[in-house]
Parts: sequence; structure tokens; C-alpha cells
Amino acid sequence: MDLSYTPEEEEFRARLREWLGKVLPTLPAKPSPQDWPARRAYDLGWQRMLYDAGYGDVHWGASPTVRLIFLEETEKAGAPYVGANFVGLLHAGPTIAAEGSEEQRARWLPPVLRGEEVWCQGFSEPDAGSDLAALRTRAHRDGDHYVVNGSKIWTSHAEVADWCELLVRTDPRAPKHRGITWLAMPMDAPGITVRPLRTLAGSAEFAEVFLDDVRVPVANRVGEENDGWRVTMVTLSFERGTAFVGEVVACRRVLGELAAEARRNGRWDDAVLRRRLGRLNAEFRALWRLTQWNVSEAEASGGVPGVGGSVFKLRYSHARQALYDVAAEVLGPDCLDLERGWVVDRLSSLSYTIAAGTSQIQRNIVGERVLGLPKGR
Repeated sequence: MDLSYTPEEEEFRARLREWLGKVLPTLPAKPSPQDWPARRAYDLGWQRMLYDAGYGDVHWGASPTVRLIFLEETEKAGAPYVGANFVGLLHAGPTIAAEGSEEQRARWLPPVLRGEEVWCQGFSEPDAGSDLAALRTRAHRDGDHYVVNGSKIWTSHAEVADWCELLVRTDPRAPKHRGITWLAMPMDAPGITVRPLRTLAGSAEFAEVFLDDVRVPVANRVGEENDGWRVTMVTLSFERGTAFVGEVVACRRVLGELAAEARRNGRWDDAVLRRRLGRLNAEFRALWRLTQWNVSEAEASGGVPGVGGSVFKLRYSHARQALYDVAAEVLGPDCLDLERGWVVDRLSSLSYTIAAGTSQIQRNIVGERVLGLPKGR
């Protein structure tokens, strides 16, 4: 494992910093968090700028280390997040790059990189969230199409998406992990109903999706029929392995802001609070090193993160929640100031022990695949 950077990688960092310094002051104001069509246009416009500058394919066209540098520097500079492009750039895109055919890569990857198409994620269901393999959405073969019936929930960005990475059950008689297929579903297909869900923070980036005899071409299947669970593990390894890199950088920045605020408002005199801030500082530094370790491992295995992503996801979820607990102590009533964003960030942190695989599921993965413990009965 090598956690150092090569001269070429440091040169990439310097070029990126210089470019960000020039373009970020020219960006328009961010749209309202409630205006998803405007947010889609804003996010795709930023992706187009990255593409035109030669940074568009960094999420799967570059090495994991270069991707790490890119995410670190864009977050430090305050660049726009991927936003509505999240699933396409960080989940579906890398999965198609790793598992798709040449024709599929040519069809779906360039529009994501150019900021032309948005993807959503159709994995979880009302009765199959933590136990994803228990999904019930059915797809039966009818000639050159699959006919899909069922529903999905917590479908990220469905209301503005062009495509959906969709998990369906194609063999109901097979063991639940073996009868699943991964499909790319066009969101304008007849039979799709999208119903936005409003979160505690007031936004609607998730939706319920109802599928009624939706026809999806067999050519849109990524991987073999009934091999979707293995393909899904590739998707989830990206989600848990490298998708949170920018957020670790953001948490370290927030921690520094909290320490500075505590010095200003007198809370720094509280030894217990100082100790909590210090422990969080150590924790996020360790999480950053773990991120580098995961990236190094991915580099050695052809670009796909390993089970270390579950170790990271488990600890990061709880550390983020602890960070915003401390923020409430440092800020006092100011933590309720909507203009500063603390309320939204605190509410968002509550979801991290559920999103991208619950902490209970991550513990099972760590126990079985990292520690070699027997499966529970």
C-alpha cells in the first residue's frame, strides 16, 4: 500500500487548483434547493464545464488516486457538488464502465460525462431496503424486452432523471440473491409513475416510482440475466468506497469552523467539548487515511473498491452524526439558523446510518467478509 502521491499526480492537483481558481468566481448563483429542474440545469452545466476542461471523465476514466485528488480539491475550493448527476457519475457510470458491453459504454457514458443525461437509482423497495435481495419488482422476458411490474422507493432524483439503474427479479424460484437482474430503464417509458417524497429538511430529492407493464429492452441489461446481485455489489462498492470522499473533506472543514467558533463564543473553555472536538479531529483524519487505503486497494484491483468501503461507510456514518451533535453544542440557538445550513446538514446526517446500506448491514459485511465470522442464523 502506497499513500504517497507521484509527481504526475501532484502536477494534476496543481493544474486543477489553478483552473478552479479561475472558473469558480464566474459561476451563476445556485438555484433554490426546491427547484429541481433548475438544479438539474445548474448541475449539468457544471459537469459540462468540467468536460470541456478535460476533467469530465475523472470519475471512471482516471485512476482511483487521481479521482481522490479531484474530489479533495473540488471540495476544498467550494466547487459545486455533482448534485443531480450523483447516480450517473458515482454509481451507474462506474458500474457500466466496469461491467457493461462496449456498445453500452458508448451509449450511456458520454452523455453523463458531457452533462446531458441524469440517472436515478431504483434499488430499494417498501419491503426491501436493508434486505435489498428481498426485492419483489418482477420482470419477465417477452421477446426482446423485459416487462417490469412493481415499485421502488427512495429513488434518488427520479423526477429529473433520464435513466434508472433498476434491480428486478427475473427468476422468482431462485435463491433471492441469484434471481436478480440489473437493467437500465429509460424514465420516459410508458407505465412509469413518479411520486416525489419530501424529506425532513423540506427537499424532494427522493421519489416513489411505480412500474406498470414497463417494457425495457433486453439490450439494456448490464451483465447476464440473474447475475444482477454481483453487478449490484460493484455498484455498492463504488457507493461505499469512494462516493463519500468529498464529504470527508467537507466534515474536516466544518470541524475547523466549529473549533474557531468555539474560541469566539467562549465554548472553548469547556474541557469536555474540547476533548470531543479533538476526538472527532482524530477520527476524520483516520477516515481520510482509510479512504486513501481503499483507493490504493482499488488501484491494485483494477479500479473497483473492495470491502474496505463497508468499514469506511460504517464509521463515517456515525462520525458525521457525532459532528453535528457537537455543532449543536458549539452553536447553541444559532444551530437552528436556516440561512447557515446547519439544520439541513444535521437532519441530513440522520440518514447516513441508513442510506447506501444500513449500519447493521455494514456490520454483517465486515464480520463475514473482513473478519471471517460465520453468518448469523
